[in-house]
Amino acid sequence: MEEIVKKRIKQVLKGDQNAFEEIVDIYKDKVYQLCYRMLGNKHESEDVAQEAFIRAYVNLASFNIKLKFSTWLYRIATNLCIDRLRKKKPDYYLDAEIAGTEGLTMYSQIPAETVLPEDELESMEVHSQIQHEISKLPDKYRTVIILKYIEELSLNEISEILEMPLGTVKTRIHRGREALRNQLRYV
Repeated sequence: MEEIVKKRIKQVLKGDQNAFEEIVDIYKDKVYQLCYRMLGNKHESEDVAQEAFIRAYVNLASFNIKLKFSTWLYRIATNLCIDRLRKKKPDYYLDAEIAGTEGLTMYSQIPAETVLPEDELESMEVHSQIQHEISKLPDKYRTVIILKYIEELSLNEISEILEMPLGTVKTRIHRGREALRNQLRYV
């Protein structure tokens, strides 16, 4: 996959703008998922993911072809998400009631993945609680926890994406896990 991407990058750098479309097709879902997990908002995640691809395209000439493109792209997306989080704190919550309804919450707007969601209610509640608790972590811990345990990236990839030493990444993951464990203890 990475070789196909590098071939397309070379084509883009030679002037073939359409080659970038294939790169977008390869990574669009992963970048959106990363953004959504960090931001928790569909529309903002779409905007940030799109902006990440625009930034990648504009700065493609500065990409070191010897490195992994996905890591570079995730770094761009992660930095944009962090910037967005710093600028804006959440102004709604999924368990908040929708105006003009009787007891209907934003949870009802999340599409169900199964025909009978009540079969997985307990699992969803636990997942939702963990996601909620992750969202309460400080940015520096939330980011590494999402990249490590949700995106399943290696420590080296996280280090490259966040442009920080491997030891710092390990420390933040450890402290983030401890903070999450303490938060979940009181739930």
